[in-house]
This record gives sequence, structure tokens and C-alpha cells, in this order.
Amino acid sequence: MSDYSVAEAKNNLSKLIDRALSGEGVVITRHGQPVVELKPVQKTVRPITAADLDWIASHRVGRRSDEDAGAFVSAMRDEDWQ
Repeated sequence: MSDYSVAEAKNNLSKLIDRALSGEGVVITRHGQPVVELKPVQKTVRPITAADLDWIASHRVGRRSDEDAGAFVSAMRDEDWQ
């Protein structure tokens, strides 16, 4: 893993991004302390579709459809939830 000061990172950002994309650990420091790590953004496998959301909704376990989320959380907090 390589450390770079903010000033070095400012002057070499494009190169540091390329290094991070190639798998190198890139850490930016301020006053000698690590503050930021550059790493590639994880790509999603595929977009979530309406069919995916419908499947999730139909397979939920223990969902109470007779109350809203706020009431559900309040009941859990107040230990009235069963």
C-alpha cells in the first residue's frame, strides 16, 4: 500500500486513480495521518428490476402489513412486538 500526502495526490490524481484501478492500495494522508483510501467502485452484477422487488416483497417473513414501519419500530422498541 502506498501513502501520498494531499499535495502529492492533488498533483498526481490521475496516476493514483490508475494505480488504484490496477489493484494497488492508495492511501492519502494529511499531516502524516491516513484520511482517505482510493479504491475502485464495485460494479453491480445487474440492475435491480421491478420483478426482483416483487419477489422480495412476496418472500418477506414476519411482515405485518396492518401497520406502517414507524408503528412497527415503535412496537419493537417498546417490547410489545411478538
